[in-house]
Amino acid sequence: MKKLPKLYIVFYLLVISAWLIYVTQNQLFYYIEKHIWAVVTMIFGSFIAGSSPEGSAAVAYPVFTLLLDIKPAVARNFAFAIQSIGMTAASLLILGLRIKVDWNYIKYVTIGGIFGLVFGTYYVVPLISPPMAKLFFVSLWLSFGIVLWRENLIPTRMVHDLIENFQKSDMLKLLFFGLIGGIISSIFGTGINIFTFCLMTIYYGINEKVAVPSSIIIMSIETLLGFFMHAGVINDFQPEAFEMWIACIPFVIVFAPLGSFVVSKLPRTAIANFLNIILFVQFAGAMWVIKPNAFQLTICGLTLLSGLILFFFLSKNARS
Repeated sequence: MKKLPKLYIVFYLLVISAWLIYVTQNQLFYYIEKHIWAVVTMIFGSFIAGSSPEGSAAVAYPVFTLLLDIKPAVARNFAFAIQSIGMTAASLLILGLRIKVDWNYIKYVTIGGIFGLVFGTYYVVPLISPPMAKLFFVSLWLSFGIVLWRENLIPTRMVHDLIENFQKSDMLKLLFFGLIGGIISSIFGTGINIFTFCLMTIYYGINEKVAVPSSIIIMSIETLLGFFMHAGVINDFQPEAFEMWIACIPFVIVFAPLGSFVVSKLPRTAIANFLNIILFVQFAGAMWVIKPNAFQLTICGLTLLSGLILFFFLSKNARS
């Protein structure tokens, strides 16, 4: 068994030491009990964030806004903050263990994602209704899960570890998908990872064992920028989000990299099946909690249909 990489150990010790000093000096240990349901949510959410292309916000956002009655803006800002710890820890573990990633994917999607996040934060977020946004989110990802499941039924499905014969057209595709993914992330605190993961696995046929850790590194960079924007530029980082962040730090810094380690040991098909389960549960949970009306159900149906058409088109016209 490989030893824990020094990158992760140093980051863990620095974060935990700073956390212990801060909460001890300010007597803030009670935050954990005060926000115990946020802690429980993030134990599961951070593990999923480290083991799949879904950021922990994919779990936290619906639970916080729909079950715990936390305002969407608070849930989004908390997601950026906590992922800056958990997903950074997972990324350092990935790099330290030399888990295979596609650097062209990471580089160009990240560049597009930076522009998308900034644009979405200022010009898209103010226009979005939280329930409709969440229904759109889960419907789109369910359509991807259906197509990925169908693709994996093909026993001769060819997968690659990298985008082979990388060309300028590939760079433009990654920049564009990164741009759209960044806009999605500006709304939920996550999204660029799973959206571009769709392109990589269905269109480029990239192995899930490579696409997942690559998407985690992308989301780590995106979430650090999102955290900085809301805490340091826009200055709308709420006290409630800060309290939950402090309460959850010592848990996510362990469970997010644990998820990355576990997924690195699983076969490709197991990763795909695990992701499909997450996407289905996410969709079913949103339907159960939101209880959409006829108009919202129509939007869900149209989103699901549009997603199926998009992802089937990508799969049928996959890059050879």
